[in-house]
Amino acid sequence: MSGLDTTQLFAVAAALGWASGLRLYAVVFLTGLAGTLGWVQLPAGLHVLQNPLMLGASALMMATEFFADKIPGIDTVWDVLHTLVRIPAGAALAAGVFGMDQASTAAVAAVLGGLLAATSHAAKATTRAAVNTSPEPFSNWGLSLAGDGAVPLMLWLSWVHPWVFFAGLAVAVLVMGVLIWVLAKFLRQLLRRFARAIPN
Repeated sequence: MSGLDTTQLFAVAAALGWASGLRLYAVVFLTGLAGTLGWVQLPAGLHVLQNPLMLGASALMMATEFFADKIPGIDTVWDVLHTLVRIPAGAALAAGVFGMDQASTAAVAAVLGGLLAATSHAAKATTRAAVNTSPEPFSNWGLSLAGDGAVPLMLWLSWVHPWVFFAGLAVAVLVMGVLIWVLAKFLRQLLRRFARAIPN
């Protein structure tokens, strides 16, 4: 185990899960890099992220995702393809905070991480799909850059200021829940209009 107390460990697990729904490869790379450089002491279950091969692969995928996320349309395809990747990865990373020596706690963390990853992924996917209905790219770029900044910020807060992180997470989850509800209705209405416009 690392030198973190239980509150910090749950904060890190929640951050890994939530951020994985937005930028999975950035989460893997930044966490592994922080451990490698000695900025944080990673729990044993996350030591694999410090492996040079893992760092190299996650850096490559992080760069790919960075550019794919800036292109309207491509970002939506990328999100759809990663629906089955981000959620289980978020659960696995959250569980890795506690490792097999605390199997029951790791299971709780896995559920928490998976739910948070699903929430952030769904909010991101619906928001970007809605924004892509606009022809201008600037709102798309702005949302993408906001995600690029939010991930390292929330990861850092989880390690250094866990209670501030929990407050920020509560606000983020609330906002994301509202976005999912509102934008899902908007996208359904848009699809219905599109279907009606197609000649039989």
